[in-house]
Amino acid sequence: MVDLTGKSVLITGASRGIGAAAARAFAEAGAHVALAARSEEAIGSIARELGQGAIVLPCDVAEFGQVADAVRATVKAFGKLDVLVNNAAVIEPIARLQDAEPGDWAAALDVNLKGVFHGFRAAMPVMAAMDGGTILTISSGAAHSPMEGWSAYCTAKAGAAMLTKCADLEGRAQGIRALGLSPGTVATDMQKTIKDSGVNPVSRLDWSEHVPPAWPARALLWMCTDDADEFLGQEVALRERAIRRRVGLPS
Repeated sequence: MVDLTGKSVLITGASRGIGAAAARAFAEAGAHVALAARSEEAIGSIARELGQGAIVLPCDVAEFGQVADAVRATVKAFGKLDVLVNNAAVIEPIARLQDAEPGDWAAALDVNLKGVFHGFRAAMPVMAAMDGGTILTISSGAAHSPMEGWSAYCTAKAGAAMLTKCADLEGRAQGIRALGLSPGTVATDMQKTIKDSGVNPVSRLDWSEHVPPAWPARALLWMCTDDADEFLGQEVALRERAIRRRVGLPS
């Protein structure tokens, strides 16, 4: 078990899925956890479950000011920011390019790409002033392979992967560790939306093929350790058996 006692972690999109599982995993590892999401009620429920080491930060990552406020609130509550998990994301609109509503397409990038930038932009100066930290961004196989109906999601995830490379290039000398996690398909509400769409092969996967959210959460913990340093600026692919063995998951 990774020991993060005394560490301070900010997780976006913490109200459900991978974000909620990560909040529980980091808290179990001894970290103080700041839960950020648009649904104050949902993150409030999780914070009560986790106890005094958790705080609730209503936040829309599409708004830089709200992300910056979340970073400041985390530092105010816990004295520092050791880890940021850029997790918040949406899958919709699911639509072919010729049919996509431009406003909906842009709104998806506001969350999935600009939201990730906002996290880097808000956290990196704070971490640099505190001799470093770790920024983990949830990526996807969609960052590298086009999927029918997912042009907004694929484009944003590809951009987020490049942001991780840029953050590593610019931040490593300041002690900032930037890595991405490509978790494969995970049994979350997002997968239910994908399945209901009936678009592209992912929607036709059997539910048993999706990994539980606890798996990527455990991988995120491992990525905070020196054992993951070979992946700085890159992605950790949870689909790879060798990675699962290193994380301590069934391979």
